[in-house]
Amino acid sequence: MKCLIIAAGQGSRLRQRAESKPLVPLQGTPLIEHVIGAARKGGVDEFFVVNGYRGRMLRDHLDGVSKRDSIAIHHIDNDRWREPNGISVLKAKDRLNEPFVLLMSDHLFDPTIVRDLSKKSLPREGVILAIDANLNNRLVDLDDVTRVYQENGFIREIGKGITRYNAFDTGIFLCTPGLFDSLETSMQRNQDASLSGGIRVLARSNLAVSMDIDSRFWLDVDDSRTYVKAEVALEQMTKTRNSSVHSQTTIV
Repeated sequence: MKCLIIAAGQGSRLRQRAESKPLVPLQGTPLIEHVIGAARKGGVDEFFVVNGYRGRMLRDHLDGVSKRDSIAIHHIDNDRWREPNGISVLKAKDRLNEPFVLLMSDHLFDPTIVRDLSKKSLPREGVILAIDANLNNRLVDLDDVTRVYQENGFIREIGKGITRYNAFDTGIFLCTPGLFDSLETSMQRNQDASLSGGIRVLARSNLAVSMDIDSRFWLDVDDSRTYVKAEVALEQMTKTRNSSVHSQTTIV
């Protein structure tokens, strides 16, 4: 399965940790490598990464990752990286003509989310968004998260400023190429070049559906506060894995 990763933004709130946000080290590994690793465990085998700010630095690093780990990673340049994130998605229009996973370069997640999402039946020319219906998730930054209102699995509204919502946008999508058309429609009709704008266009035709992640792990690493949360979460998961391996070895 193919995967598009948006990695074009400036990431100024984590600038003190690295010049390029996707390359911010977390437990010694750049953020985007955590994303790629989780996606591979979820079944992805080919990547398209949209770069922008410090693009050469990111491209050079990913070329090394591609060679080191034998991963197919293709670069897509976005010279309009200062504009909303829908522009980054549109830059891949000529490269993706089949269903694909769409991820953010700074969102960590449980690989099983991508695995389960990829098994879902896509609406024709539509998208499926992995949502978090746990409104008490302490890892979520309520001031920054994109909110979702859905009814019976259909997304009705999405955006950071909406007041009626019952889920959060995890930034993990399964998409048809119809997403590209919806983004262009959003730009032309609504002057809205955001990814959420494109999803709203699809939602009006019942082509944006949701899949609840059932409280599985995900985290948007957007600033120093969420970076610390990510460190703690990964450390806890590492301890849990090590404890599980030790228990199995003891039993054997």
